[in-house]
Order: sequence, then C-alpha cells, then structure tokens
Amino acid sequence: MSDSPSSAGATRLAFSPEELRRVEAVDRLAVDPAVGLNELLAMLDDPSWSVRRAVVAALAASGDVAVAPLIQVLRDRRDSEARIAAVVDTLAASMGNADTGLEALAHEVSDPAVLADVAQILGRRRTSSGVATLVALTRAVDDNVAVAAIEALGRIGGRAAVDSLVATVNSGNFFRTFPAIDVLGRSGDPRAVAPLTALLEQPHYVAEAARALGRTGDIGAVAPLMRLLLRAGAATVRVAAIALKDLLQRHRERFGNDEAIAAAIRLAGGDAGVARQLTRALTEGDAAEQAAICFLLGESGDPAAATALTARLDASSPEVAGAATAALRRLGPQADEQILVGLRTGDVAQRCALLPLVARAAAAPAVVACLGDGDPEVRALACDALARMGVTSVVGALFPLLADANPRVAFAATAAIQSLGSHETETLARAALGSPDARVRRAAVRILGYFGAPTMVADVLGALSDEDERVRESAIQALPFLDDPRALETLLAAARDPSERTRAAAMRSLGQSSGDLRVSSFLLRGLSDQDAWVRYYACQALGKLAFAPATEAIVRLLHDPAGQVRVAAVEALSCMPGEPAIEALKIALHDADGDVRRTAIIGLGVAKRDETLPLMMEAAVSSDAATRLVALSAFGGFRAPEVLRALHDAASDEDESVRTAAIGFLAATPGIAATQTLTELLRETTNREPIIEALSLLSEGRVAGLQAALETSDDELSAALTSALTRLHRPDATAVLLGAMTMPNVAARKAAASALGARVNQGGPAGKAALAALTKAAHEDPESEVRQICSLLLARLAG
Repeated sequence: MSDSPSSAGATRLAFSPEELRRVEAVDRLAVDPAVGLNELLAMLDDPSWSVRRAVVAALAASGDVAVAPLIQVLRDRRDSEARIAAVVDTLAASMGNADTGLEALAHEVSDPAVLADVAQILGRRRTSSGVATLVALTRAVDDNVAVAAIEALGRIGGRAAVDSLVATVNSGNFFRTFPAIDVLGRSGDPRAVAPLTALLEQPHYVAEAARALGRTGDIGAVAPLMRLLLRAGAATVRVAAIALKDLLQRHRERFGNDEAIAAAIRLAGGDAGVARQLTRALTEGDAAEQAAICFLLGESGDPAAATALTARLDASSPEVAGAATAALRRLGPQADEQILVGLRTGDVAQRCALLPLVARAAAAPAVVACLGDGDPEVRALACDALARMGVTSVVGALFPLLADANPRVAFAATAAIQSLGSHETETLARAALGSPDARVRRAAVRILGYFGAPTMVADVLGALSDEDERVRESAIQALPFLDDPRALETLLAAARDPSERTRAAAMRSLGQSSGDLRVSSFLLRGLSDQDAWVRYYACQALGKLAFAPATEAIVRLLHDPAGQVRVAAVEALSCMPGEPAIEALKIALHDADGDVRRTAIIGLGVAKRDETLPLMMEAAVSSDAATRLVALSAFGGFRAPEVLRALHDAASDEDESVRTAAIGFLAATPGIAATQTLTELLRETTNREPIIEALSLLSEGRVAGLQAALETSDDELSAALTSALTRLHRPDATAVLLGAMTMPNVAARKAAASALGARVNQGGPAGKAALAALTKAAHEDPESEVRQICSLLLARLAG
C-alpha cells in the first residue's frame, strides 16, 4: 500500500468534519497498534472509503501484531463486503509475516470465498513461500478458487508451478484454461511450449495460445508460430506476427542474444508462401501488428518483400515506418534496387527513411541528387549518407550547401566535408573564404581549422580580420589547433580585443592552450573582466588547466552577480587541489541558486573527500529531484556501505530519472556488495528488466556475486540471475551456469538448464560443455523437473 496515516493526513481537506475526526482517531490509535488494535479492527467496515484506507494503512504498518486477528476476521466475519475488501488489502500490504497464517488457513477451511481471498492475498504479496499453497488451490473443485489461484501464480511468476499449469491447460475446462494459458506463457519454462502448441489447433484458444507462445521467449515456439502463419487467415497471421516479435524480444532479454531466434525464423520463413501471407495481412491491422509483420518480412530474405516495406516508409505511425526501415536494413543487398527506386521516385518521407540505409558507393549519384531536394531534412540526410559512404569525389557537391538557409543542412554539409577530406577540400574551402555570405565564410574557417595543415594557417589568421564577428569567432576557436607560433600570439591579442564577444571566444580557446605562462596570466585577468561571459569562459578555462594559484580569485567569483559565472566558479574549484577549494565548495552548498548548489555537490564528489560524504548523503534525500539526481552522481568513487544503501533506496525513488540513475550507478560500482544490492532489488521489485540489464554489465565481483545469489534463489530470482550470467557472454559466467547444475538449489538448476540450452545454440567449446551438462542432468539429476527440462531441451536441439 502506498497510503499511510501521514498521507491520509495530507488530504484532510477532502474529508468531511466527521470523517476528519475518525481519521484523526486512526492516527492516534496507530501510534501504538498493540493497544489500539481492537478499535482499528472495528473500523474496517467504516462507511467512508477514505477512513477505511487510513485504517488499512495503519494496520498494514503495524506488522505481526495485527496478522492473526486479521486472518480471524477474514475467516469468521464475512457479513460485510467492505470489511472483507479492507482485510484483503491490509493483509496484502502487511509488513508482518502473513504468509504462514494464510497458508495454514487455506488448509483449515473449505469455504470457496475464503480460499479465493487467500489466493488473491498470496498473489498480491508475491512471495515464493505461498506457491505450494497456490498450486494446491489450482486443483480446487470450485472454479472461482482455481482461477484466483492461477491468477495469483501469474503475479508471482508461475515458474514453480509449471506442472500444475500444464495440467490445467490440458484439463479442457474453458473457465480455467484461459488464465492458465497466460500464466504458462509468462513462466518462460521450456515445458510450456508443447501444451501451448497443442492449443493452436483449437479455434477458441488459438489467438491466446499464440500470444502465450510469444511470451515464452523459447526458441521451440518459433516453428509452431511460423506454421500458423502459413495456414491462418489474415487476422490470425497478425496475431502470430506479434507473438514472434515478442518471442524474439523476450529471448534477447533473457539471454542477451536474438541471433538463434532470428535464424530460426529465417529458416522457417524460407517458404515463399510466408512472405505472401505477411504481405496480404500487412494491409490491415493496428500499428503494432503492421510493425511486427514488417519485422518478419525483413527476416524473410525475400527480395519481393522490399516493395511492401518501401510502401510503409511513409506510414503515419512512426512505429510502422521505423519497423519498415529496420526491415529493409536487414534485407541488405536484396533491397538495394528498391532503395534506389525510392530515392528517385519516392516522396519526402520515403527518402528520409531510405537515406540512412544507403551504404554502397554505387548509390552516390542518387544521393547527390537528393542534395538539391526541396526538403531540408532530405538534404541533411543526404549529406550524412555521403559522409558515411566515403566517396571523396562528391566533396565539390557539398560546398554549395554551406550557404543553405537551414542551419541543420549547413552543419551536416560541413561535417561531411570534414569527414571525407579529399585533395579538393583545401582549394574549395579557400575559395569559400571569399564568399559574400558570412555563413559560408564561417563554415570555411571551421573546415580549414579542422584540418589545421600548415598551408591553411595563413587563411585562418586572415579570417580574424573578417568584417563579420561570427567569422572572427570561428577563427579564434580554430587557433589552439594550429601548430604555428603565430596562433598563440594572435589568440593573446584577441584576449585584449575591445569586443566582448571576441574576448570571450579568446578565453574559451585559451582553455585549450598550455605550456606558456602568458596563458594563465591572461586568464587571470579575464576573471575581472567587465563582461560576464568573459569571466565565465576565463573561469572555466582555468579549471580545465587546474591552475591552483587562481583558487583565491575564483572563490571571489562565488559572489558574482551573474549566475553562470558562479556556476563556472564552482566547476573550476572542483578541479583545484587544496583545502581552500574544498571549503569554498562546502559554502557553495548553501547558495541560493540551485544550479550552484548542484554544481558544488558534483565538485565535492570529484574531490572524493570522506568528510564531505555526509553532505552528499543529505543532498541525496533532498525534496528536489534534480538535487537528488546530482547527489547520486557524486557518489562515484566512494566505497562506504551507506553509499550502497542510499543507491538502493534511490532505486525506488518516485522520480523515474532518479531510479534509472541509481540502478546505473550500482551497475558501475565494483565489488560483490554492489551486486548483492542489485540482487536485493530484484527480490523487491516487479520491474526486473532494468536491474537484470544492470547485472549484465561486467564489473569487479559481478560473477561471484551472482553465483552467491543463485545458491539461495527461488524460481523467479534464479531465472533473472541466470539471464544476467548469460548476457555477460564471459567464460567465467558460463562456468557459473555449468556449476549451478550441481547446486543443491533445485530452482537454480532448472534456470541454469534453460540458460545452457540457449548457450548450446551459440556453439563453440562453451556450447559443447553446456550440451554435456544437460545430457548428464537429463539422466542423473535427482529432481524429476530438472530431468524433464533437460530432456526436452536436448530433444529440441537434436531436432
């Protein structure tokens, strides 16, 4: 439950006076639940939902003291629907150990209503200890109880109940089969494929069974779904396409590689009838279905598919257009002819979609023609394509675009010219310096400065006399990259220029220079310039150069009237050694400007001083999400246990960006303790994919930490841990998977077997070792479920 007595108090204005009085009574009773327990229980059927919510929050937070009385109410006091609903909510959210009492209740009573409530509560609590009880309830005589138990297993995961779910699917009971199909598919267990495949022959189950096969992520589901494509009508083809796309994505998430699934789809899709079926079904359906069909057409290898895909490049749905583009890319050379046709005759949307696909030099004439297109995005993408293709002979066609009215096009043309080089470039750039258009001259200076050849120095220096200030600024920015003594002399002269903009550009460029004492002298002078941006760039440059003698002068800028200067001062102090810089950063933590405070936090993090850690810990629980985010980034380099705890807590932050950052920082933190923290999060959350992805990034202690967690993991956690190990693609991670086949933990052995089955498909010595481990377990493992899974995987590999 997200609600609490305090949160209820936050919405007091929404209550009537009488409701407010009762909520205040709940707050008082919640102070000592052991004393006020009976009164709180009596309020579970309060006529006001808002009051009941406060009661639920109070009882859930009271822990074990309320569990037994609540279970008694659930069993014996069923005369009020409002009371029962409140009890179910409370037990589901209880911080106490409610599972044991609920499991005992399930064995004591026969009332279907009570048993259905028990199943619902156990499912909402998502604890593996209740799985055995739920499995037993799936066999209950009453359909409502069985369905509630099946749905509860779906909340927990279902991996530990595959045999029961298979029996339910095979039972022929329509009421129970439908929910069991979904849970069985989500289990990800290889044993789910055969019973779900059988249901494809039954018209009233075919669509749901196809979706469930997609959710398995199992390579064994490819063949039956591809067969369905050949014989089904258009509506079912679209369902099968969605399932196959889902299948590939889930396999990639579990095992970090989708090549085996893609290869299986290509193998099964070799029949020309598959491409025809898909093309026929592509004309209808929603965006997701069309995108899935485009994906399959891309895997078909049929050149005829390129025509249908090109027609979808200008689809109103970005999802469909993107899928068609990706599919054409996968078709590769087989789509080249259609791509060229689209570039010549297609509309703007098609050309925009096709240009990123062009890679062959033979397409250069068609791409050059796009440089004159009426749409600026097409022109910019054509520049990008020519840069990627590396055809140096087209450089001359790019120079006219330096005068393009669209900045995106002019920038793309400049970048393409710099990328391609060519012996013509210097001559063309020098000629561009004489253009009457300042934009062209500015781009020419950038190009000449980029190459920085000795023959170009005079041209860059000459641009410093240009009548346009932006051209002169570009020349100043190029000076640090010229290997010529005149460049520094000119830069120092620019630092004394009457123009504020020129001085600011000079200060910025001086930050790229070193080795001459005059550089630091001019930058120190820039700290007191009358223009704020000159002070800003001077401060920033001194920080880059880590010029410690400037610390005192930079500290004074913490009180500068310009906010950007104060931020630059804090950034510069972050780079300075010594106590004065640290003390100044501590003071900046209390600045009225939030940007200054956050920059100070980063600075202290860069300094990595243990005595500053409490200040960053305080910032990590700030009411401002941006400050919390910055504080997390400042933790890098600290190895204190409290840092891991702070990152753990931040992974459940109300702000998504903070949650994402916390998981990312944990992923990058070395040591077994960080891996243990991530596995703790796996146990606590239902959104596991970001955490599995984090565990799939290699760091010190990662593999050892995953191995330790496998020793005690349940079915759901074992699947996540073996997924992370597989996605690491490392010999030591594969060794842990092989070792897991001999662990006492049955859940670990089952999950490792599925992971090793995928590893066999990747071949090599590790694949042979995985095959040997599966063969041994299929004959010798003491647990029948493990033997069954291994035998099934081996049969599939042999086929």
